[in-house]
Amino acid sequence: MTRTTGLYLSFRTLTGKGWQTPFMHARSALFDVYGDHLRARGNQAPVAALVRMLDPVGIAAPAVRTAISRMVMQGWLEPVPVDGGRGYRATERATRRLDEAADRIYRRTERAWDGTWHLVFVTPPDDRSARHRLRADLGFVGYAELADNVWVSPFVRTELAFVLERGGARARSARAVEFDPPPVEAWDLGALRAAYEDWLNSAGDLITRRLDAHHTEDEGAFAARFELVHEWRKFLFADPGLPDPLLPADWPGRPAAELFAVEAERLKPAADRFVARCLDS
Repeated sequence: MTRTTGLYLSFRTLTGKGWQTPFMHARSALFDVYGDHLRARGNQAPVAALVRMLDPVGIAAPAVRTAISRMVMQGWLEPVPVDGGRGYRATERATRRLDEAADRIYRRTERAWDGTWHLVFVTPPDDRSARHRLRADLGFVGYAELADNVWVSPFVRTELAFVLERGGARARSARAVEFDPPPVEAWDLGALRAAYEDWLNSAGDLITRRLDAHHTEDEGAFAARFELVHEWRKFLFADPGLPDPLLPADWPGRPAAELFAVEAERLKPAADRFVARCLDS
Protein backbone atom coordinates (compact mmCIF):
# COMPACT_ATOMS: atom_id res chain seq x y z
CA MET A 1 0.00 0.00 0.00
CA THR A 2 1.14 3.54 -0.72
CA ARG A 3 0.61 6.05 2.05
CA THR A 4 -0.50 9.36 0.62
CA THR A 5 -1.54 11.50 3.53
CA GLY A 6 2.05 12.56 4.17
CA LEU A 7 1.98 14.41 0.85
CA TYR A 8 -0.69 16.70 2.25
CA LEU A 9 0.84 17.31 5.67
CA SER A 10 3.41 19.83 4.47
CA PHE A 11 1.55 22.54 6.42
CA ARG A 12 2.90 21.10 9.68
CA THR A 13 5.86 23.39 10.41
CA LEU A 14 6.90 22.13 13.81
CA THR A 15 9.53 23.24 16.27
CA GLY A 16 10.11 22.36 19.88
CA LYS A 17 7.40 24.88 20.73
CA GLY A 18 4.74 23.12 18.67
CA TRP A 19 2.64 24.46 15.86
CA GLN A 20 4.06 27.47 14.05
CA THR A 21 1.81 29.36 11.64
CA PRO A 22 3.31 29.57 8.12
CA PHE A 23 2.99 32.53 5.81
CA MET A 24 -0.63 33.07 4.83
CA HIS A 25 -1.11 33.47 1.08
CA ALA A 26 -3.57 36.12 -0.09
CA ARG A 27 -5.41 33.71 -2.40
CA SER A 28 -5.97 31.21 0.39
CA ALA A 29 -7.04 34.02 2.74
CA LEU A 30 -9.60 35.26 0.22
CA PHE A 31 -11.10 31.78 -0.01
CA ASP A 32 -11.45 31.87 3.78
CA VAL A 33 -13.12 35.30 3.69
CA TYR A 34 -15.65 34.25 1.06
CA GLY A 35 -16.30 30.87 2.62
CA ASP A 36 -16.50 31.91 6.26
CA HIS A 37 -17.77 35.49 6.19
CA LEU A 38 -19.45 36.34 2.88
CA ARG A 39 -21.69 33.30 2.26
CA ALA A 40 -24.45 34.97 4.28
CA ARG A 41 -23.75 38.37 2.70
CA GLY A 42 -24.46 37.67 -0.96
CA ASN A 43 -21.06 36.08 -1.69
CA GLN A 44 -19.69 39.48 -2.69
CA ALA A 45 -17.80 42.48 -1.36
CA PRO A 46 -16.12 45.66 -2.59
CA VAL A 47 -12.37 45.46 -3.09
CA ALA A 48 -11.87 48.10 -0.39
CA ALA A 49 -13.76 45.96 2.14
CA LEU A 50 -11.68 42.90 1.29
CA VAL A 51 -8.52 44.94 1.82
CA ARG A 52 -9.80 46.17 5.20
CA MET A 53 -10.70 42.65 6.31
CA LEU A 54 -7.33 41.16 5.45
CA ASP A 55 -5.25 43.96 6.95
CA PRO A 56 -5.47 42.58 10.55
CA VAL A 57 -4.02 39.26 9.39
CA GLY A 58 -1.04 40.95 7.75
CA ILE A 59 -1.96 40.82 4.06
CA ALA A 60 -1.26 44.08 2.22
CA ALA A 61 -3.56 45.70 -0.33
CA PRO A 62 -1.38 44.95 -3.42
CA ALA A 63 -1.32 41.24 -2.53
CA VAL A 64 -5.11 41.23 -2.14
CA ARG A 65 -5.65 42.88 -5.54
CA THR A 66 -3.21 40.53 -7.27
CA ALA A 67 -4.90 37.50 -5.73
CA ILE A 68 -8.33 38.77 -6.82
CA SER A 69 -7.12 39.12 -10.41
CA ARG A 70 -5.75 35.59 -10.42
CA MET A 71 -8.94 34.17 -8.92
CA VAL A 72 -10.97 35.88 -11.65
CA MET A 73 -8.77 34.29 -14.33
CA GLN A 74 -9.14 30.90 -12.61
CA GLY A 75 -12.94 31.16 -12.51
CA TRP A 76 -13.37 31.54 -8.75
CA LEU A 77 -14.47 35.21 -8.70
CA GLU A 78 -16.36 37.48 -11.07
CA PRO A 79 -16.62 41.31 -11.10
CA VAL A 80 -19.91 42.87 -9.99
CA PRO A 81 -21.04 46.46 -9.36
CA VAL A 82 -21.45 47.14 -5.63
CA ASP A 83 -22.09 50.17 -3.46
CA GLY A 84 -18.79 51.87 -2.88
CA GLY A 85 -17.03 50.86 -6.08
CA ARG A 86 -15.80 47.75 -7.83
CA GLY A 87 -16.65 44.45 -6.19
CA TYR A 88 -16.23 40.74 -6.75
CA ARG A 89 -18.61 37.85 -6.26
CA ALA A 90 -17.84 34.17 -5.81
CA THR A 91 -18.81 32.20 -8.91
CA GLU A 92 -21.23 29.28 -8.81
CA ARG A 93 -18.29 26.91 -9.05
CA ALA A 94 -16.62 28.63 -6.09
CA THR A 95 -19.74 28.57 -3.91
CA ARG A 96 -20.12 24.82 -4.49
CA ARG A 97 -16.53 24.24 -3.42
CA LEU A 98 -16.89 26.60 -0.44
CA ASP A 99 -20.09 24.93 0.75
CA GLU A 100 -18.52 21.48 0.58
CA ALA A 101 -15.44 22.75 2.38
CA ALA A 102 -17.61 24.36 5.09
CA ASP A 103 -19.44 21.08 5.66
CA ARG A 104 -16.09 19.42 6.26
CA ILE A 105 -14.59 22.27 8.30
CA TYR A 106 -17.53 22.40 10.71
CA ARG A 107 -18.24 18.65 10.52
CA ARG A 108 -21.89 19.41 9.75
CA THR A 109 -22.71 16.02 8.32
CA GLU A 110 -21.88 12.55 9.62
CA ARG A 111 -22.25 10.15 6.71
CA ALA A 112 -23.46 6.62 7.34
CA TRP A 113 -21.02 4.01 6.07
CA ASP A 114 -22.16 0.66 4.70
CA GLY A 115 -18.78 -1.05 5.03
CA THR A 116 -17.88 -0.91 1.33
CA TRP A 117 -15.22 1.08 -0.50
CA HIS A 118 -15.14 3.10 -3.71
CA LEU A 119 -12.28 2.17 -6.04
CA VAL A 120 -11.25 4.44 -8.90
CA PHE A 121 -8.85 3.26 -11.61
CA VAL A 122 -7.29 6.44 -12.96
CA THR A 123 -5.56 7.05 -16.28
CA PRO A 124 -3.47 10.11 -15.36
CA PRO A 125 -2.44 12.91 -17.76
CA ASP A 126 0.95 12.78 -19.45
CA ASP A 127 2.16 16.09 -18.06
CA ARG A 128 4.13 15.67 -14.83
CA SER A 129 2.90 18.86 -13.14
CA ALA A 130 -0.69 17.98 -14.06
CA ARG A 131 -0.23 14.56 -12.46
CA HIS A 132 1.05 16.21 -9.30
CA ARG A 133 -1.99 18.52 -9.14
CA LEU A 134 -4.30 15.58 -9.75
CA ARG A 135 -2.77 13.64 -6.85
CA ALA A 136 -3.21 16.64 -4.56
CA ASP A 137 -6.83 17.15 -5.66
CA LEU A 138 -7.71 13.48 -5.18
CA GLY A 139 -6.20 13.61 -1.71
CA PHE A 140 -8.14 16.79 -0.93
CA VAL A 141 -11.50 15.19 -1.71
CA GLY A 142 -10.68 12.11 0.39
CA TYR A 143 -9.04 9.47 -1.82
CA ALA A 144 -5.78 7.61 -1.15
CA GLU A 145 -3.63 5.73 -3.65
CA LEU A 146 -3.95 2.03 -2.87
CA ALA A 147 -1.65 0.96 -5.72
CA ASP A 148 -0.31 2.71 -8.82
CA ASN A 149 -3.20 4.76 -10.24
CA VAL A 150 -5.74 2.90 -8.08
CA TRP A 151 -7.47 5.23 -5.63
CA VAL A 152 -9.78 4.30 -2.77
CA SER A 153 -12.30 6.08 -0.54
CA PRO A 154 -14.92 4.80 1.90
CA PHE A 155 -17.45 7.04 0.14
CA VAL A 156 -18.23 8.17 -3.40
CA ARG A 157 -17.01 11.76 -3.39
CA THR A 158 -19.22 14.22 -5.25
CA GLU A 159 -16.28 16.26 -6.57
CA LEU A 160 -14.53 13.31 -8.18
CA ALA A 161 -15.82 14.00 -11.70
CA PHE A 162 -14.76 17.65 -11.51
CA VAL A 163 -11.30 16.72 -10.16
CA LEU A 164 -10.73 14.24 -12.98
CA GLU A 165 -11.95 16.66 -15.67
CA ARG A 166 -9.83 19.50 -14.32
CA GLY A 167 -6.80 17.23 -14.15
CA GLY A 168 -7.20 15.93 -17.71
CA ALA A 169 -7.59 12.38 -16.40
CA ARG A 170 -9.89 9.50 -17.22
CA ALA A 171 -11.15 6.85 -14.84
CA ARG A 172 -13.33 3.83 -14.44
CA SER A 173 -14.70 3.00 -11.02
CA ALA A 174 -15.93 -0.02 -9.11
CA ARG A 175 -18.29 0.65 -6.25
CA ALA A 176 -19.30 -1.43 -3.24
CA VAL A 177 -15.96 -3.21 -2.99
CA GLU A 178 -15.31 -4.96 0.32
CA PHE A 179 -11.91 -5.27 2.00
CA ASP A 180 -10.84 -7.44 4.88
CA PRO A 181 -9.02 -5.87 6.63
CA PRO A 182 -10.04 -2.31 5.70
CA PRO A 183 -7.30 -0.48 3.72
CA VAL A 184 -6.82 2.29 6.29
CA GLU A 185 -3.03 1.98 5.90
CA ALA A 186 -3.38 3.81 2.59
CA TRP A 187 -3.55 6.94 4.75
CA ASP A 188 -0.72 7.93 7.08
CA LEU A 189 -2.83 8.05 10.23
CA GLY A 190 0.27 8.31 12.42
CA ALA A 191 1.20 11.66 10.89
CA LEU A 192 -2.42 12.79 11.04
CA ARG A 193 -2.61 11.84 14.73
CA ALA A 194 0.51 13.91 15.44
CA ALA A 195 -0.97 16.89 13.57
CA TYR A 196 -4.17 16.76 15.62
CA GLU A 197 -2.19 16.48 18.85
CA ASP A 198 -0.15 19.54 17.82
CA TRP A 199 -3.40 21.37 17.19
CA LEU A 200 -4.75 20.52 20.64
CA ASN A 201 -1.53 21.73 22.25
CA SER A 202 -1.21 24.97 20.27
CA ALA A 203 -4.66 26.28 19.32
CA GLY A 204 -5.10 28.16 22.61
CA ASP A 205 -1.81 30.01 22.16
CA LEU A 206 -2.75 30.86 18.56
CA ILE A 207 -5.97 32.55 19.73
CA THR A 208 -4.33 34.40 22.62
CA ARG A 209 -1.54 35.70 20.40
CA ARG A 210 -3.99 37.18 17.90
CA LEU A 211 -6.27 38.67 20.57
CA ASP A 212 -3.33 40.37 22.27
CA ALA A 213 -1.95 41.81 19.02
CA HIS A 214 -4.92 44.10 18.24
CA HIS A 215 -6.28 47.24 19.83
CA THR A 216 -10.01 46.49 19.59
CA GLU A 217 -11.91 43.42 20.72
CA ASP A 218 -13.71 42.98 17.40
CA GLU A 219 -10.59 43.23 15.26
CA GLY A 220 -8.71 40.88 17.57
CA ALA A 221 -11.56 38.36 17.53
CA PHE A 222 -11.72 38.51 13.74
CA ALA A 223 -7.98 37.94 13.41
CA ALA A 224 -8.02 35.11 15.97
CA ARG A 225 -11.01 33.37 14.42
CA PHE A 226 -9.66 33.90 10.91
CA GLU A 227 -6.35 32.25 11.74
CA LEU A 228 -8.14 29.50 13.69
CA VAL A 229 -10.30 28.63 10.67
CA HIS A 230 -7.38 29.07 8.27
CA GLU A 231 -5.22 26.59 10.18
CA TRP A 232 -8.06 24.13 10.82
CA ARG A 233 -9.01 24.26 7.15
CA LYS A 234 -5.65 22.73 6.29
CA PHE A 235 -6.83 19.45 7.77
CA LEU A 236 -9.05 19.18 4.70
CA PHE A 237 -5.88 18.32 2.78
CA ALA A 238 -4.86 15.67 5.28
CA ASP A 239 -7.93 14.12 6.89
CA PRO A 240 -9.91 11.88 4.51
CA GLY A 241 -12.90 11.81 6.83
CA LEU A 242 -12.76 8.08 7.50
CA PRO A 243 -15.89 6.59 9.10
CA ASP A 244 -15.73 6.71 12.88
CA PRO A 245 -15.75 2.89 13.33
CA LEU A 246 -12.41 2.74 11.46
CA LEU A 247 -10.67 5.15 13.87
CA PRO A 248 -9.14 4.30 17.27
CA ALA A 249 -11.14 5.02 20.41
CA ASP A 250 -8.54 7.61 21.47
CA TRP A 251 -8.45 9.37 18.08
CA PRO A 252 -7.37 13.00 18.78
CA GLY A 253 -9.35 14.32 15.83
CA ARG A 254 -12.51 14.14 17.93
CA PRO A 255 -11.43 16.48 20.79
CA ALA A 256 -9.60 18.67 18.26
CA ALA A 257 -12.84 19.15 16.29
CA GLU A 258 -14.72 19.94 19.51
CA LEU A 259 -12.13 22.53 20.53
CA PHE A 260 -12.30 24.17 17.11
CA ALA A 261 -16.10 24.32 17.14
CA VAL A 262 -16.26 25.84 20.64
CA GLU A 263 -13.64 28.52 19.96
CA ALA A 264 -14.95 29.40 16.50
CA GLU A 265 -18.44 29.92 17.93
CA ARG A 266 -17.13 31.95 20.87
CA LEU A 267 -15.24 34.36 18.61
CA LYS A 268 -17.92 34.64 15.93
CA PRO A 269 -20.12 37.52 17.27
CA ALA A 270 -17.20 39.96 17.61
CA ALA A 271 -15.69 38.81 14.31
CA ASP A 272 -19.05 39.39 12.59
CA ARG A 273 -19.19 42.93 13.94
CA PHE A 274 -15.77 43.65 12.46
CA VAL A 275 -16.78 42.24 9.04
CA ALA A 276 -19.99 44.31 9.09
CA ARG A 277 -17.99 47.50 9.75
CA CYS A 278 -15.60 46.70 6.89
CA LEU A 279 -18.51 46.20 4.51
CA ASP A 280 -20.36 49.31 5.70
CA SER A 281 -17.39 51.70 5.61
